[in-house]
Amino acid sequence: MKKPIVVQVVVDKPLKQGFDYLWNPDELGHLPKIGNIVEVPFGRTSLIGVVIKVSNHSDFDNGKLKPVLQLAPLPPFDPAILRLMNFASQYYIHYLGETILPTIPRMWKKADKWKKLAESILSGKLKPKQDSKSKHEESKTGECISEEQLNQDQTIALKRLRHKTLPDENSGFRAILLQGQTGSGKTAVYLNWLASILKKDSAQVLLLVPEINLTPQLERRVRAYFPNYVMAVLHSGLTEKKRGIAWHDAMTGNAQIILGTRLAALTPIPNLKAIVVDEEHDPSYKQQEGTRYSARDLAVWRAHDQNIPILLASATPSLETWLAAKNGRYELIRLDQRAQGAKLPKVYLINMRDQGNRLILPQDKTGKGKNILSNPLVKAIGQSMADKKQSLILINRRGYAPALSCGACNWLAACTQCSSYMVLHKAGAISNKSLLSCHHCGLVRQIPEFCPECGNADLRALGQGTQKIEDVLLELWPNARILRIDTDSSKSSKGAEKLFQAVHQGSVDMIVGTQMIAKGHDYQNVGLVAVLDADSRLYSQDFRAAERLFAQLIQVAGRAGRSENVDQDGGAIYIETEYPEVAIFQYLLNHDVDGFLEHIAHERSEAQLPPYAYQGLIHAEGKNIQKAIEFLADLKKCLLAKELFKKNIKLYDPVPKAMMRVAGSERAQLLIESENRKWLQEALEEIDRELGNISQGRISKGTQIRWLIERDPILI
Repeated sequence: MKKPIVVQVVVDKPLKQGFDYLWNPDELGHLPKIGNIVEVPFGRTSLIGVVIKVSNHSDFDNGKLKPVLQLAPLPPFDPAILRLMNFASQYYIHYLGETILPTIPRMWKKADKWKKLAESILSGKLKPKQDSKSKHEESKTGECISEEQLNQDQTIALKRLRHKTLPDENSGFRAILLQGQTGSGKTAVYLNWLASILKKDSAQVLLLVPEINLTPQLERRVRAYFPNYVMAVLHSGLTEKKRGIAWHDAMTGNAQIILGTRLAALTPIPNLKAIVVDEEHDPSYKQQEGTRYSARDLAVWRAHDQNIPILLASATPSLETWLAAKNGRYELIRLDQRAQGAKLPKVYLINMRDQGNRLILPQDKTGKGKNILSNPLVKAIGQSMADKKQSLILINRRGYAPALSCGACNWLAACTQCSSYMVLHKAGAISNKSLLSCHHCGLVRQIPEFCPECGNADLRALGQGTQKIEDVLLELWPNARILRIDTDSSKSSKGAEKLFQAVHQGSVDMIVGTQMIAKGHDYQNVGLVAVLDADSRLYSQDFRAAERLFAQLIQVAGRAGRSENVDQDGGAIYIETEYPEVAIFQYLLNHDVDGFLEHIAHERSEAQLPPYAYQGLIHAEGKNIQKAIEFLADLKKCLLAKELFKKNIKLYDPVPKAMMRVAGSERAQLLIESENRKWLQEALEEIDRELGNISQGRISKGTQIRWLIERDPILI
């Protein structure tokens, strides 16, 4: 009698185990392989799953097993990506099915479309539609710097990168930090290096970028370097079809270059030969929902597992990466000069405690607007206009004002769903009329005509955002061409790209924006950069706040003085602050990245904070904050009785999150810490078992508290 074929399948549910199904090769047309994507019956419905085991045996009676319904018209996941998924599942304490399945584009999880997709693959029609305009734009090759055009520092860096990574050699694992000043030509170096890698037959390379709005510019540049290679672009801003086709091209080996944001780190790439993580320090590489993985860290693990080189590029490396290079675990390659020989921008600190620096607008007789722009900055912007240079003004708040207040009783417009205030938006940003919007849950409300507490009609906007700065600049320079760039003005990557093209073409005089404008863009005519309200991120409960602010200031400063004109000076950056004496600004004066990293490394070591300790977070949320805290307190009490937690693990008291309520859910957290990575892993696994025993999925049976374990949190 022919033995039945039993496959174990994982699905996108918070369930630790896989489920056994029968495989009928006559109906499905193939024998099963580990990594096959399939449709299976699940309860009263059907789900998409992935085969993780093939055998002739099940612990259940074969008569009770249901059959696999369909096989996706895709090759199975390659063994390397399955190893990566398995590692991510274990390390980040997230079940395998809910780690793998979310990485598959929706297009391939619609089983009713599989037959049609199979026909499209066979006929060669599985290609995204391109209009004539997009083809025309792709034909504009953009900037391409050949190996012969590199300067001396870049040439030396390229030679060091190519050491042991030539196409006819087995390069092996290498983790390399390419640390270079902004404008030093890091991109040109690593693209020429990737050109060497791609000479190997069927080779594929992965290039990660932190944000969607950086991909169109880099995409054009990569196409200029590699016009004869197929490139797959992957990020969440793509249409379902475009992302599905790009993912298919990557997993079938059809695309040699895979460019994308953090989700691309978990893409199947069967012939992967090298990885580049651009702006490796960026916190956007850390996923903040679902499997809370670090794309950068998984990329390093993937490179080690597949025995290939990985390049981490940044002007301001993360402390973890910088220490790894300093201690010899990573190779370090430096670019200390700007590519075109231009000087670094001069840094000017404007002390806002000095009354002489404060500007009072002519019509503002009360002086309430005096803190918006300083006198030195206004003079510098005026000079930049006279020199026909662009000015870039950074303020990390979109909207018109962060809050609306009553002048009589100090009432503030708070969100009813979140523990935050609603942001005032002027007409034209997200609606054709002014309104209040919560940036956490998306709640939108009309602006009240009078105070709901005391009836006073004198409602005032507190603080300033990008819209207000735009208005002030127009008031000071009525004829200036001013462009605002934030997530309100650019709802998609294409929208952002059009805005940035206007900057590159020189059709604007001033750019006002949030962090979107601060990094990765090669502006050729920006002579002045201004940072407003820098102090807002200086003091925070987040111990990484200073590191992030310093990186942002270095990055945005680097947007100035990037002209290809050798005689061009480095431009200038003006920073408004009430605390110019603090370390972060003093190191910035000399662009001393290493000095600043040494400084915070000493601080972290003294305080025994990461990377000198390892952390995990237990998140809990429910309708009542007290119940969430009690849930975590009970967990802590249970854990303290265990041997592991008595010796090696520090458990803090449960507390409400900094943003306690979001979209109606009350949130608390329990911080767990250890000096040893292995001990922390064992502790988190024990916590997962304890909570799993009292829960259905990740919801506790008694209290209905939803919980989640996060490894290596970056926001505490």
